[in-house]
Amino acid sequence: MAHRIDFTRRKRGLAAALEATGLSLATAESCTGGQLAALLAGDVKLGPHLERGFVVYSKAAKCELLDVSVEAAERDDAVNAEAAEAMAKGALMYSHADLTIAITGFCGPQQDAEEVGLVHLACAVRGGSVMRQECHFGDIGREQVLDHAVAAALDLLMSATRAGKALASPACAS
Repeated sequence: MAHRIDFTRRKRGLAAALEATGLSLATAESCTGGQLAALLAGDVKLGPHLERGFVVYSKAAKCELLDVSVEAAERDDAVNAEAAEAMAKGALMYSHADLTIAITGFCGPQQDAEEVGLVHLACAVRGGSVMRQECHFGDIGREQVLDHAVAAALDLLMSATRAGKALASPACAS
């Protein structure tokens, strides 16, 4: 049986990067089904930074809730860089978060020509850029792919937070 990933180090790193920034986060999750948002909410130092989470497992949910184009949603069952970026931008549009992270991927078991373990991530900064990442974890089992996707998302959030410390003025609702 494969070992689950210990997220402790990553959570500490992200908490340190977010400390004193006031930045808020939103998640847009497809394959992980809210696993990242739950991990953030369950941590005493990260929970206060979580503004909201979107679980958009179906293509329709991606289009209706985050304005992902039908073309991006239809291509490769929405497991592509454009869909991930659109999810991240949509999460910014429909939240008050400063930073969003999107995850979409194939976790298995394999159907048709899907590449099990292919995950696309996108991290968007309000008023800034979008960072994208493509991961190929392989057919290592559904739980392992999910854990690796969440770990990669935490790492990408940490990189974006460290790169964007100058954006440390939190968004506010009017």
